[in-house]
Amino acid sequence: MIALQDKEAFARGGNRLCFVHPEFADRCIKVRRPDRSLEWRRAKKSFPKNLRPLSAFDDNLEELQVMERLQSHYPDALFKHVSRCYGMLDTDMGPGLCSELILDGNGEISRSLKLELWHGGYQPDLQRAVAELMAHWRDYAVPSKDLLIHNIVVQRDQQGAIQRLVVIDGMGASGLAGKAWAPLWLRRYFAGRKANNLPERIDEFLAQIQDGNYPGLQGVPLKDGEPNIPPPKQDTPGVTKSGARVSPVDQDKTEP
Repeated sequence: MIALQDKEAFARGGNRLCFVHPEFADRCIKVRRPDRSLEWRRAKKSFPKNLRPLSAFDDNLEELQVMERLQSHYPDALFKHVSRCYGMLDTDMGPGLCSELILDGNGEISRSLKLELWHGGYQPDLQRAVAELMAHWRDYAVPSKDLLIHNIVVQRDQQGAIQRLVVIDGMGASGLAGKAWAPLWLRRYFAGRKANNLPERIDEFLAQIQDGNYPGLQGVPLKDGEPNIPPPKQDTPGVTKSGARVSPVDQDKTEP
């Protein structure tokens, strides 16, 4: 059994905590938050969703099933821009899902696209990386939910150059979009729709930070158990020079 209770989580979502794997620096373990039991989550739902089995509210189980389908039915090249899954583990905080932890060349955990936009703006190198991710999504007909900027991380090399963008959450799609046997042209159509929405989400975020406020806690790393938001660069377009201020937000909307 892996001990996590005496470790510090590096990220906190609406329902889960993320820890660096004690034995593998390039892996993370996602466990259910102690205050977000499956019973509590079901009780928050209205009829008829509150009649569903408890397993229907298990994020780790859902993600494991989605990732196993991807790894079974899609080429390995898909994972150039999608984090890998290594299965379930026993921890002292309950079942944990082990996933690839994306690290920069200096060994630091890669920042979310949301934090990168806040800290440095939408620079040409980042625009090129976004375009590459969008093309990859269409080419491989990747089944996913909406591509959210806090669910995408920006991996940089030792010199600080962008290597790739990696989607770390929100995989899997409903209906024909999620069926590997569906015609490729149809799956590409659905994947393209998700990819084409990403620039709009980036534009919306850049508009939101015009007043110098960091909207929400999604994609924010933790330090000593609290959100740790770096100040924007002094020359970053779209934010003030006064530093980061967090806007009020319902934290339960976050997902690691």
